[in-house]
Amino acid sequence: MEKYTDVNARTIDAWNREGWEWGVPLSHEAFLAAAAGEWKVVLTPTKIMPRSWLPASLKGVRVLGLAAGGGQQIPVLSALGARCTVLDYSPSQLEREELVARREGYAVETVRADMTERFPFADETFDVIVHPVSNCYVKEVAHVFSECARVLKKGGILVCGLDNGINYITDDETTIVNRLPFDPLTDAACMQKLQESGDGVQFSHTMEEQIGCQLKAGFRLTHLYEDTNGSGRLHDLNIPTFLATRAVKEGK
Repeated sequence: MEKYTDVNARTIDAWNREGWEWGVPLSHEAFLAAAAGEWKVVLTPTKIMPRSWLPASLKGVRVLGLAAGGGQQIPVLSALGARCTVLDYSPSQLEREELVARREGYAVETVRADMTERFPFADETFDVIVHPVSNCYVKEVAHVFSECARVLKKGGILVCGLDNGINYITDDETTIVNRLPFDPLTDAACMQKLQESGDGVQFSHTMEEQIGCQLKAGFRLTHLYEDTNGSGRLHDLNIPTFLATRAVKEGK
C-alpha cells in the first residue's frame, strides 16, 4: 500500500506545477534586500515572524529547514550567513531551493526525507530549526518534535507554524460539518473529501498535541502568536486558524 506521505509529496508537486504560492521561490531583489538587512520570514499565512525569535547574528549558524522547501525561508537565512540544510519530501520543493541557491551563488544542502521517519542527521547537529506550516500532513506530531529535539543542540531554537484544527471542521468556511479529529486514515468520509478536492492526506491536531508534544520532547515555549488564513470567510471574521511558536531546547 502506498504511504500517505508519498501521496502528499506527489500532491505538492502537482500544486507546484499549478503555481502554488508556497512553492514560488524568493526573488533576486528580495534576496539582495535580505543580504542588506531588510528581511522577513513567515511561518504562517500572513504574519511576519519577529526577528528577535532568531539569533541576532546568523553568520555560521547551522539551520535546518524542516519541510521548508520551496525557496522562501531558507534563501533569506542563507543571505544572512546561515549554513542551511533543507529536509523536504517533495522533489519539486527541493528543486526550488537548489534553483535559488544556484542563482544567488550560495551553498545549501537539500535532503529528500520523510519527517515521519528518523531524521537523517546526527544528534545535536543544528542551532536552529525553521518549521513552517506542514505537520498538518503528518498523523503523529509527537515523533516530529522528538526528532527536532534530538537533532538540535542544547539551547537550540525551534520556530514552528502550526494549524489549530479549525480549518478542518468546515468545508465551505460557513457551516460546521466535520468532527475532530479530522483523520482520513480512520474516517473514510474525510479521505473522500480530500480526494475530491485534491488536497492530499491531511490531519487536524489539537493544541494539546502541537504544544504539549513540544514540551514533552524537552522544549521550553518562549513566544507565540496567532494568524488567520489570509483570505476567505474565516479570515474576514478574524478567526485565528494558525499559530506560530518559538521554543528552546532545555539543557546546557
